[in-house]
Amino acid sequence: MLTDPQNNPLDWEKTAGLIPAIVQHAVSGEVLMLGYMNQAALAITEQSGKVTFFSRTKQRLWTKGESSGHFLNVVSITPDCDKDTLLILVNPIGATCHLGNSSCFYPATSDWSFLYQLEQLLAKRKTASPGSSYTASLYASGTKRIAQKVGEEGVETALAATVNDREELTNEASDLIYHLMVLLQDQELDLSKVIGRLRERHQR
Repeated sequence: MLTDPQNNPLDWEKTAGLIPAIVQHAVSGEVLMLGYMNQAALAITEQSGKVTFFSRTKQRLWTKGESSGHFLNVVSITPDCDKDTLLILVNPIGATCHLGNSSCFYPATSDWSFLYQLEQLLAKRKTASPGSSYTASLYASGTKRIAQKVGEEGVETALAATVNDREELTNEASDLIYHLMVLLQDQELDLSKVIGRLRERHQR
């Protein structure tokens, strides 16, 4: 699981046997937490697929989520250029922070992680009562109406650009992206699918 371990030997000696491990959400890019690993913790992490640290306060190994069930499922482990720090991409189960937040660094968030959070909210609204929000009513109106809104907002975005109205362009682009995200959710698609396709095309 460690990226190319043969050509990327970790410098355990430099870090006195404990390597910092930055944990990042594999989809949203949100930095979730920072922990430390010794060789045993890294080995267990690779074997189990769940992030395991060495606790400097408890002086023992501990798997994140062993009490709460909020595990960090590993996607990849990559060392930095000096081989003395790890970046671990994960798919978290539940909140990472013991305070109930998605990140131990809450409320710090990036623009991209906000989009992910918005997508999660839109997904929840799919099963909500139509009268509870505009989003829920939009889902209830059906795919044809949602698609129509995407078309309308696309035209309005283009028109705002033709008259060089930056404020209106920002507003219309926001409406377009929102309605597009609703349409994707209606069709059981996530932004990660779209990003994956863009990556494929970028490599051609």
